[in-house]
Amino acid sequence: MNSDYYELLGVARDATSEQIKKAYRRLARELHPDANPDDPEAEARFKEVSVAYAVLSDSEKRSRYDRFGAEGVGAGAGGDPFGFADLNVNDIFEAFFGGGFGGGGRSGRRRSGPPSGADQELIVDLTFEEAVFGVDKEVSIRTFVTCRNCEGSGAADGTEPVTCSTCNGIGQVRQVRQSILGQMVTSGPCPTCGGIGETIEEPCEVCRGEGRVPDEESYEVRIPAGVDQGSTLRLPGRGAVGPRGGEPGDLYVHIRVAPHERFARDGETLTDELHISMTQAALGAHIDYQTLDGDEIIDIAPGTQPGEVIRLSGRGVPRLDGRRRGDLFVTLVVDIPAKLPTEQQELLRELAAMRGEEVAEPGESGIFSRIRSAFS
Repeated sequence: MNSDYYELLGVARDATSEQIKKAYRRLARELHPDANPDDPEAEARFKEVSVAYAVLSDSEKRSRYDRFGAEGVGAGAGGDPFGFADLNVNDIFEAFFGGGFGGGGRSGRRRSGPPSGADQELIVDLTFEEAVFGVDKEVSIRTFVTCRNCEGSGAADGTEPVTCSTCNGIGQVRQVRQSILGQMVTSGPCPTCGGIGETIEEPCEVCRGEGRVPDEESYEVRIPAGVDQGSTLRLPGRGAVGPRGGEPGDLYVHIRVAPHERFARDGETLTDELHISMTQAALGAHIDYQTLDGDEIIDIAPGTQPGEVIRLSGRGVPRLDGRRRGDLFVTLVVDIPAKLPTEQQELLRELAAMRGEEVAEPGESGIFSRIRSAFS
């Protein structure tokens, strides 16, 4: 720890009490772990400036520090004379200023009430087309629902919950701890009512005081057009209800999409292959082609080469915001027949002769043709 408390707070040695307090408040907010979630050293630095402020804000301790240094206030070579190492960061802030970080105070008094229910999740399986165009799916999940017998109160018929006598309905209890600074006040959930602020003297016979029971719930989920494998939908308030009338959690629906037998997807783009014959590639053709939207005519230009790509605009996947739709790219594959009937072979030989192209004789492979030529 830096032994110069004035330097830690960034104030001059003749700074006023108000200047010291202002400097600490600014540094405490800057160094608070909530403001530095990715900095593991934030809490340690926060406690260092808190020790400095604890000394310099007290006129007697400040006087001893000015004369004897950190040893004069029991800090040694950088120890923790006030027991801050064992305290929550918000408790330290509250001890000096009242209220937790940000003024609200996570460690301060909170409103009583039942806790919220847990979030839940499930997987929905979609066909490729359902993911592209969207669909309404009915899903079922085992969850907690409000007890109908007590309507969520947890109390038996003719009775109702009563204010907790331990916390007087606040839901939290405060504990006072003595330190060199005086009384340090911390707070936590009431051990009697569990932070709810009420207790039940006669529990409901159905839910046994929980205010909720397990049951199967079904929902219709609207799957928007354009969702993809791994997408997650959040349904607020569709999770488990909390005990004793607590707010329900959320339901997270994870999307799993089956692959398509022809189309491949990359975001909003679809790709496919279309096989055509060598004569169609050479002479051109009009081919019926099935997209996800139905049949279309693809025009093959004469002289089309293998690997050429045809773009069908707006035949891909819609964007989730609905503003546009992706394209479909079709790669042309020219099929060369492995074996032709004799008549078709003769026609191709005539064509080759007209074009002045040398081809193998009937029944000869390439290797036998070269051997024969060598001996002729």
